[in-house]
Amino acid sequence: MNSISGAKLYSWYQQAKQSALANNIDPDEVDWLLQVITNLSNLSIRLGSYANQSFIVSQRPLWKIEELWQRRLQERVPVQYLVNTVFWRRFQLRVTPAVLIPRPETELIIDIAIEAAGQNKNSLIADVKQHWVDLGTGSGAIALGLASSLPQATIHAVDYSPEALGVAQENAEQLNLNQNICFYQGSWWQPLEFLQGQVRGMVSNPPYIPTSQISQLQPEVANHEPHLALDGGIDGLNDIRHLVQVAPHYLISGGIWLIEIMAGQHHAVVKLLEQQEKYYDIKIFPDLSGIERFVLAHRR
Repeated sequence: MNSISGAKLYSWYQQAKQSALANNIDPDEVDWLLQVITNLSNLSIRLGSYANQSFIVSQRPLWKIEELWQRRLQERVPVQYLVNTVFWRRFQLRVTPAVLIPRPETELIIDIAIEAAGQNKNSLIADVKQHWVDLGTGSGAIALGLASSLPQATIHAVDYSPEALGVAQENAEQLNLNQNICFYQGSWWQPLEFLQGQVRGMVSNPPYIPTSQISQLQPEVANHEPHLALDGGIDGLNDIRHLVQVAPHYLISGGIWLIEIMAGQHHAVVKLLEQQEKYYDIKIFPDLSGIERFVLAHRR
């Protein structure tokens, strides 16, 4: 641990806020950065009440904080990658450039899944051991959300990237949820053939950005987040088509099919589900900004 003069830290804070505004970066990121690195509360940071303290406990010296902030400004590295941390639901998760940064809007997918499970009484028959899957788990956020909300269930988390899977496993161990989650390296359903006809719910945030649009995304995303987790093919629907086609072999009758999508894709995804003729009760749910973000269906 390091100690930093309150006055020096406050002076740096003010300068960093100004540099954020000058570079079209949300100045609240400075508050978030200090909250993660130091022992200061968000309220104390915002009020500047620490300015007169003789020292502040910090994980890193001030010069290192400045170095990190310069990478944010000059290289547009997401602040979450700079400190390998993101807050998602009630979790503090480790993230690296091997995984997508879990977004606040994705938190809603857990609530939708749990509500759908509670309403769908037909598939609750003697479900002594529920199996849920998180396909493309990345940091493990969705798997952890499911495990926390469904303590009696076994969550099967799959990712193609061994590096991403390592991050997810580390997060599960850190949060003491590793007993409820099984991890598999592989492509979508491929490692889960033994679960055919047994899955209560599939939840996924698959790649859905059309290939041609990735270079047009914010540099924080286009230059730093893993393209493997972004690129959904020519129309953004390659992996979604696969999930639509293969899931019926794994889901129980009434089983839940739930994914996150890109704005504007809901009509195409609903059409794919309807054409498959193995789903019913198809619904669209908005995110926190009112954008159609989630598609829910049930296995016939």
